[in-house]
Amino acid sequence: MDTSFTAEVFEWRGPAPFYWVLLPVDAADYVRAQAAEATYGWGAIPVLARIGATEWETSLLPRSGSYALPLRKDVRRKENIGDGAAVAVALTVAPREGRTASGPAPAVQVMKEDR
Repeated sequence: MDTSFTAEVFEWRGPAPFYWVLLPVDAADYVRAQAAEATYGWGAIPVLARIGATEWETSLLPRSGSYALPLRKDVRRKENIGDGAAVAVALTVAPREGRTASGPAPAVQVMKEDR
């Protein structure tokens, strides 16, 4: 993962899934620097995200001069995340050829910890 941060989960009555994390300035700057190589339109930026042991593909959406990371219901359930929780996120911008706008995202993966 190329950047990491901690941010608060908030509910937004915008596009589903309704729960999001707004990237802080440093993480948003990293995404902005990669955006031209990654975006597939509408300002959406495909990323690989990880919270705890759960890793998934999604797309960031522009919001308030930053980017919002959507938290799917299955991710929130697996990691026991509620509205207002502070979460540690690791993030990598995916190259444009890594995912298409109309292609399905892979299922959420739970990573096994090395022991």
